[in-house]
Amino acid sequence: MTTSNCSCCSHATTPQKQENVNGKADNDQLVISSDPEHPANLICELCRMFYNNGWVTGTGGGISIREGNNIFVAPSGVQKERMVPENMFVMDLEKQEYLRRPEIYKPSACTPLFLSAYTMRNAGACIHTHSQNAVMVSLLFDKVFEISSIEQIKALPKIVEPGNLWYSDKLVIPIIENTEKEEDLTDSLQEAIREYPGATAVLVRRHGIYVWGETVWKAKIYNEAIDYLLEIALKMKQFNIPTVKPK
Repeated sequence: MTTSNCSCCSHATTPQKQENVNGKADNDQLVISSDPEHPANLICELCRMFYNNGWVTGTGGGISIREGNNIFVAPSGVQKERMVPENMFVMDLEKQEYLRRPEIYKPSACTPLFLSAYTMRNAGACIHTHSQNAVMVSLLFDKVFEISSIEQIKALPKIVEPGNLWYSDKLVIPIIENTEKEEDLTDSLQEAIREYPGATAVLVRRHGIYVWGETVWKAKIYNEAIDYLLEIALKMKQFNIPTVKPK
C-alpha cells in the first residue's frame, strides 16, 4: 500500500476524471449515491463540519468510514470544506487493496492508522483532527491525558465492558510521539491500542488526535466529547485545578 506524507503538508488539487492504476475507469458506483447516509457523502458532510470547528484547516486531518468490508478514506491534500464523493479512495479491508484509487490524488497518509483501528478495535469509523486543544494537551501532559469527575465523560464508552463511563470514572488517553511521516506513527499507535484497551483515542504530541468508534456517529460523538474535555482540562490547568479529582 502506497501512502503520502502527512495530508496537512500536501497541496490541494482540482477534482477531475482520471484513470486508475489498472487503466480502467474509476469505480464511481462505489462513491456516487443519492443516499445521504452513504459513506462518501457522510465523509464530505463531516469534513465540512470539522473544518468549521477549526479541526481540519489547511487540508490537515482525515476521516475514514467502514461499510462491511469496504473502507472509505478521504484523500490527502484536498481542502476538507470542498471535498466531494468523487475524491474518495475505497479499500478492501481484508485484502488491504484499493478498490477505487483516483490517481490525481494521493492516498491519505492516515490510512495505515485507520486500518489499525479497524483491525484491532473493530471500529466502524476513525477520525483524525489537528485540534488545537489536542495539540496543547499533548504539550502539558506526559505519557497519558487523564481527567475525571466531569459530566461529559459519560458520553464515552468503557470499551472493555458494556456501557459508558460514569461521571466519577477516569478517562485515560495515551499520548505518542510525533514522527516526520504520518504513516510512521503506525507502530506506536498500535502499541498504545494494545497497552490501553479501554482507550477510544490516541493523542499525537504536537500533532493532533485519532478517535474511533463502533459507527461513524459514535466516532463523531466521542471526538466531540473528547475535544470538550481537552478544552476543559486546559482551562483547569490555567487555574491550577487538578484534572483528576482527588478521592
